Amino acid sequence: MDASILLIEDDPDICELVAIYLRREGFRVDMAASAEQGLNLFHRSTYDLLISDIMLPGMDGMHLVPLVRSRSDIPIIFMTSKKTPQDIVAGLHVGGDDYITKPFEPEVLVARVKAGLRRYRAASREAVTSRASVWKDQWLAIDKEKLEVFVNNKPIDLPAKELQLLLHLLEHPKQVFNVGQLYETIWSLNGTSDDRTVMVHIHNLRKKIEKDPANPRYIVTVRGFGYKFAGGK
Repeated sequence: MDASILLIEDDPDICELVAIYLRREGFRVDMAASAEQGLNLFHRSTYDLLISDIMLPGMDGMHLVPLVRSRSDIPIIFMTSKKTPQDIVAGLHVGGDDYITKPFEPEVLVARVKAGLRRYRAASREAVTSRASVWKDQWLAIDKEKLEVFVNNKPIDLPAKELQLLLHLLEHPKQVFNVGQLYETIWSLNGTSDDRTVMVHIHNLRKKIEKDPANPRYIVTVRGFGYKFAGGK
């Protein structure tokens, strides 16, 4: 898999070991021992994915990642010995996409890197496709290029996650997605599922786009399986 990775880790042994495994898989790897050094590399080069420790000398990873996020949406994997649920939630909250705790098997990290890149590239392709046209019927219109939604010819504002859900379902008409698939795709938390988060967003989205939210025509429940975009049929 051809990709360029920025690895920020202050333990030289761990850094070198991870780099060896990534390079074996064909990745290009730049290494930094501090957040400041990593930011200098990030500003000078283009990367497809970032791996960063949290506990770094000087600026820590929790402060580094928002700076990267302000300029890029590349996948970010935290690699750290901080492993409490609160640590993991905090890391994801500041902009991380995945979280692996030390000690770990290098092969597992490589697998997560590949999975993160696959999701990112698939989302990028979907975004390009979604900008190709406007979907509409007599009630609902979705401008996939401008990311605008109109209900009964009136524009409505959707929060980012609701819009992402709608576009994802729209780009796969009639395909049924379970809660776990939707959560992984939209929230990018591989291996974790939050049924309530998805259900609340679906509920709110239906209230905004359906004529009768209690009997939806667009985002339809397939009982026992999940949700699909039915196209108003």
